[in-house]
Amino acid sequence: MTKAETIQFLRNLELFRELQEDEFETLLRFTEERRYAPGEFLFRQNAPRTNVFVICRGGVELVKQSALGSETRLSYFSTGDFLGESAWGSTSPHSTSGRAVVDTLVLIVHRGFLSESPRATVKVLSQVIRVMARRMRGATNRIIDSGAQYESGRTRPEKDLLGERNVPYEAYYGIQTLRALENFNISGISLSFYPLIISSLAMVKEAAARANRDLGLLDSVRSAAIIAACREITNGKLHPHFTVDMIQGGAGTSTNMNANEVIANRALELLGHRRGEYRYCHPNNHVNLSQSTNDAYPTAVKIALVRGNEPFLQVLRELIGSFRRKSEEFAGVIKMGRTQLQDAVPMTLGQTFEAYAVTLEEEILRLQENARLFLEVNLGGTAIGTGINADPAYANLVIRHLREISGLEVVKADNLVEATQDTGSFVMYSMAVKRLAIKLSKICNDLRLLSSGPRAGFGEINLPPLQAGSSIMPGKVNPVIPEVVNQIAFKVMGNDLTVSIAAEAGQLELNVMEPVIVQSLVQSVEMLKNGMMTLKVRCIDGITANEDHCRQTVLNSIGLVTALTPVLGYERCSVLAREALEQNRGVYDLVLEQGLLDRETLEDLLSPEGMVDPGCQKIFRKDDQLL
Repeated sequence: MTKAETIQFLRNLELFRELQEDEFETLLRFTEERRYAPGEFLFRQNAPRTNVFVICRGGVELVKQSALGSETRLSYFSTGDFLGESAWGSTSPHSTSGRAVVDTLVLIVHRGFLSESPRATVKVLSQVIRVMARRMRGATNRIIDSGAQYESGRTRPEKDLLGERNVPYEAYYGIQTLRALENFNISGISLSFYPLIISSLAMVKEAAARANRDLGLLDSVRSAAIIAACREITNGKLHPHFTVDMIQGGAGTSTNMNANEVIANRALELLGHRRGEYRYCHPNNHVNLSQSTNDAYPTAVKIALVRGNEPFLQVLRELIGSFRRKSEEFAGVIKMGRTQLQDAVPMTLGQTFEAYAVTLEEEILRLQENARLFLEVNLGGTAIGTGINADPAYANLVIRHLREISGLEVVKADNLVEATQDTGSFVMYSMAVKRLAIKLSKICNDLRLLSSGPRAGFGEINLPPLQAGSSIMPGKVNPVIPEVVNQIAFKVMGNDLTVSIAAEAGQLELNVMEPVIVQSLVQSVEMLKNGMMTLKVRCIDGITANEDHCRQTVLNSIGLVTALTPVLGYERCSVLAREALEQNRGVYDLVLEQGLLDRETLEDLLSPEGMVDPGCQKIFRKDDQLL
């Protein structure tokens, strides 16, 4: 960029709008131009704040890494946006990372500018404070009251079939979303908590705009604005304006209209009009053209669930990896296996953890298979599947565009009437999620038992001590992570029941209970994903074995007598077991005393490692033999 172009570009930014010509000259001396390749970081989380980054061309995502290592995309910045402005108002480190998504040209304004001109510093810092306050208010609104996301107190009038209402002036949503906010203050969990659903809605709306444009139903100017607005939302912008409660009446109409209104109002801005001037771009007439909530909403939800399945599986794979590493670590630890909580036969602790890895690994395929059911959608069926108010060519065309936009192999259902009323794919996926939850809960039950004690329980493994376990019993440490995963599993099982009941509650051509189905499914997936990562990092990775104790329980167990059954017979071995228990003696001593077998044969038969794997080599030391 030339000097003149750079000054003009900076002049249009809120931070520098009040600077004079000589102050811009000073600003340029502290500004450098830099290009970033896709994936390259502008700044990293926890690094010192030093500069402001102004995007001239391209796109940057703002991401945050949790203490457990997972990454969340918070926002997306594109041409004309700036970030890092708090570097000039704070010396704290970056709380997030900024990463280029595409080839990106950035102007980096260095902090040293502030020490050059006191007058310019006052102007810039006043704008920094305003921007920071607005962004903090947006973050607070998401937590406390997403319907209050405006700062001026101004309103704009909007009308619907019930009359006129005043909508917050700064809001991108409109009157129908406002009514939904008033009517459905139910769960306190708004659509903005689930960005995958929002971005999937934007994908569906973009596909519809493209199809309507291709069919000549939507002019090129409006369609371009709608498509641009949809892409911004797909990239993470305007999500705080998706404010409706996840649980709502109306089969998802409030969610669909929330999307229509936000897209329409952003499109209006791109067209040079004010929000609410719907004669230029209308939420229903243009954004919702050729659609109904009854096909757009379930299609978007299915796209979101498919897109969310792989991150879900990735966390599961990481947990499986932790169990597998523990199985290798504990491969040589002999312990007593149990059935019905009674001594059974020896095994290794490694076999216990390998079994956990294998049983969880089975769920990957189940979840993948059931998620693929979501790729069949009813988009193009409009109200009840007959395609009313849509061009006959629309359904195939919109599916083709959606496939291209989402990158998924989306297909049109063979019978759109059936597909509009059917919720079977949700039921199947919920069952797979529940099955995973049940297995995780069983594993956590085992972990609690195996770590019980420390002296009066099983005491075979040690879970990482994380917090004091009692307000009255000093020194007590509880298995809090398995306990919380148990509770997550109970919630998932309850959510699955909700999905089943809601699916059954459908009537005639539509199931109006889809919002609670959606809320239950996305909550289950999110809770399990967080729970599995917590279980991996805060529990499984830190488990240790009490190897000596495990060995002694095997050597003292009457269960060893099972190995003698093929030689001495079931009845004789039953008598031996009873005698050993009554006399508090070892099976080994009784067999020799009664002359049932010679010492060499007996030692071979009662070798614990031989019972674990008859073909394995000896792993007990000589002094570990039964005496």
